[in-house]
Amino acid sequence: MTDQQTPNPPDHARPEQATDEEVAAAGKLSEALETVERARGRLYDFHQLIGHADLMLDEAVQKLREAGRDDIAEQVEKELVGRNVLHGRWTFQIVEDFDDHYWSTFRDCEATVRGQLCGGRRHVFESEMKESRRTHGQPRHEARP
Repeated sequence: MTDQQTPNPPDHARPEQATDEEVAAAGKLSEALETVERARGRLYDFHQLIGHADLMLDEAVQKLREAGRDDIAEQVEKELVGRNVLHGRWTFQIVEDFDDHYWSTFRDCEATVRGQLCGGRRHVFESEMKESRRTHGQPRHEARP
């Protein structure tokens, strides 16, 4: 595509009725969602790391028994193996609660607001920023592929 064509593809073009303030607000809400997505990834990291650590406890207990320290092995088994990380919860339950009651609501709200302000189009703010920052006619600065 050449620079003479519409700079923003239709799925990123600002709807005619959208104001600068509305596009900025929708963009900020989308940015907040991106931050929540990153946090969600870290929550899944936490979930998997705790699960791996819990399985490693089996090896630690076995090594303690091999070392003749059944007393300490039993202590580790009793206090740590299968322990809840929060009251009544393993990490899978934390992840599910987060997904069901925060992340999904956040995503739905962002999509609704984006629908109301930007006709459902994603990254309108960023698309306009790209257009204002790129060097027209310069290789690797094309408006779109």
